[in-house]
Amino acid sequence: QVRLVESGGGLVQPGNSLTLSCVNSGPTFIDYPMGWFRQAPGQEREFVAGISYDGGTTYYADSVKGRFAISRDNPKNTMTLQMNSLKSKDTAVYYCAAGRMRGNYYDYTDSGAYDYWGQGTQVTVSS
Repeated sequence: QVRLVESGGGLVQPGNSLTLSCVNSGPTFIDYPMGWFRQAPGQEREFVAGISYDGGTTYYADSVKGRFAISRDNPKNTMTLQMNSLKSKDTAVYYCAAGRMRGNYYDYTDSGAYDYWGQGTQVTVSS
């Protein structure tokens, strides 16, 4: 069973940084693509960043490219999202997710492609 737990959210001022972590307390997910999504009040859940099973390939939403960095440590069952130069529009609940490959192609930006989700962690960017 895969059980994802996020941590690291909080209140931060604009321009500052925050690091989110996602730990899998279940079996190793070394073969699973993973990603971060976020959902602001009254808005749809949106893709933030994705990472291949081996960490070799990463994907970012245009809104966070150059500011956020996704990484993973498979032996430790951990995925991280380093968020720099935070803006008020980054305020949202952030979710980590993992999905199983079902072919040669995986759409990291599609929330429907993921099978497992964490409970979310709140990030608030405000002065």
